[in-house]
Amino acid sequence: MKISASIRSLKPSATIAAAAKAKELKNKGVKVYEFTLGEPDFTTPQHIQDAAIAAMQAGHTHYTPSGGIAELKQAICSAYERDHGLQYQPSEVLVSNGAKHSIHNLLTATCEPGDEVIIPTPYWVSYSALVELTGATPVMVDTTEESGFCMSADQFASAITDKTRLMMLNNPCNPTGAAYPVEALEAIAQVAVERDVLVMSDEIYEKLIYEGSEFRSLPTLREGMRERTVVVSGVSKAYAMTGWRIGWAMGPAEVIKAMDKLQSQETSNPCSISQYAAIEALNGPQECVEEMRKEFAVRREYVLERLRALPEVTFAEPGGAFYAFFNVAAHFGRPLGGGKVVDNASDFCTALLEEAHVALVTGDAFGAPGYVRLSFATDLETLKAGFDRLEAFLSA
Repeated sequence: MKISASIRSLKPSATIAAAAKAKELKNKGVKVYEFTLGEPDFTTPQHIQDAAIAAMQAGHTHYTPSGGIAELKQAICSAYERDHGLQYQPSEVLVSNGAKHSIHNLLTATCEPGDEVIIPTPYWVSYSALVELTGATPVMVDTTEESGFCMSADQFASAITDKTRLMMLNNPCNPTGAAYPVEALEAIAQVAVERDVLVMSDEIYEKLIYEGSEFRSLPTLREGMRERTVVVSGVSKAYAMTGWRIGWAMGPAEVIKAMDKLQSQETSNPCSISQYAAIEALNGPQECVEEMRKEFAVRREYVLERLRALPEVTFAEPGGAFYAFFNVAAHFGRPLGGGKVVDNASDFCTALLEEAHVALVTGDAFGAPGYVRLSFATDLETLKAGFDRLEAFLSA
């Protein structure tokens, strides 16, 4: 059976692959300290679950419009006006099966062979793969630990060519947790307007911001930016709803209409029950969001304390999301736990899993050799045990 060239060249998701390796060990009865997957460990809040049950009992179990029900689109518009002072119309909103689906829709609707898409690195693993599926070329812009893993406006401007179709910005960022300073975003927005570049602003972690950082939605920052921005977000991270698969895109009506046309051929509609649950998430009590954020903040502080104590490990403090991204390259080429010697981050993660039973994700997958990602979306007891083992592994 022949498989297409585009799929043959497609790499599996590194985060999912890392989780699968950890699960394989677990299935053998090994206790694994799992820090790979980027999802809240909390259960979806009860009032949201209740809304889903009520939707089923009311008979909302049938097809919906391909781009989402009107009530959810209005709830999204109302939430952005409440939270960011942004005014959108339902015709400028597309509801999809998660934010990843929204990103795929946007890239497929706007990019084609010969186009270039600017991506600051480190980047979420699916960005480059989804760009390549369209035939466009990812143009990587390297950021540094010293810059807090934030792309500068000058770097953005230098990467723009006459082939540039889009820039993909993730703020706060997976895998680094970087939260762009407002002044840095304003400078990036100025470049986008002056050079007339469309920007995808992936804001899925917008509710998970910590002390010392501030979140501002990209279209609010400069006149002319709203019409050059497609905001991508969803309920997964803020409301602990990763499995419900509801994301959305907001942007120029022409782009949203094209994305909806594509989605209508890909899938009949996002899950009807999940859509009603998402309405309650957005319109209902918001205290649960802050409660979860506070718990993540406690875990973040613990993780930073433990990272500072690790020998020859460097990092930039995350201002948002629930990840720590740290450099372990100083430990390459020397014996680690079990006597293993490694020379790259991928082998480091494999050795750490096999010897210490701690599961991290290699920075190689995110365009950042020498780094590893740890998700602190887990309880403090697991974090403590995992760091104890990581420290022993490095100090062997």
